[in-house]
Amino acid sequence: MGLEEKLPSGVLLTTVEAVAGYARKGSLWPATFGLACCAIEMMATGAPRYDLARFGMEVFRASPRQADLMIVAGRVSQKMAPVLRQIYDQMPNPKWVLAMGVCSSSGGMFNNYAIVQGVDHVVPVDMYLPGCPPRPEMLIDAILKIHDQIQHTKLGANREREVVELETAAMTAVPSEQMKGLMR
Repeated sequence: MGLEEKLPSGVLLTTVEAVAGYARKGSLWPATFGLACCAIEMMATGAPRYDLARFGMEVFRASPRQADLMIVAGRVSQKMAPVLRQIYDQMPNPKWVLAMGVCSSSGGMFNNYAIVQGVDHVVPVDMYLPGCPPRPEMLIDAILKIHDQIQHTKLGANREREVVELETAAMTAVPSEQMKGLMR
């Protein structure tokens, strides 16, 4: 009951984008940026009980030049924001950012001058993970969703076209204060 029995005449057709996406998602190396209590949950996710090695993420990288996923775990202070940006800029492309916890997503309960009210003010965020602190299962789910994004990322001219379309959609979107909905 192998793969060759399910393929007609042993032929498998795919695209370069699909193969590259599959390879990228299976070799994601995270850079740690643990700043508060969310970092404990992130460390627990890498431990034997939850075992991120199943997803090709055996070791958290201390060097940004060897990482392509930044997990920002915890609150980001105004003093730490330039350091976060510098580490993000040192990561090779393509790179992804996961904001772990309500503090990194929106500032959390720390609504004051010292805490950045959302890490998206400093770096572009691909996935927001709510919770205070989020459980390791939630982090694994967010990482699997990033895997799906990575696998379906376009390459070359297709990627440039996709970026232009996304930027155009963002610029023409209705501002959130003008939206009508349940809260108004």
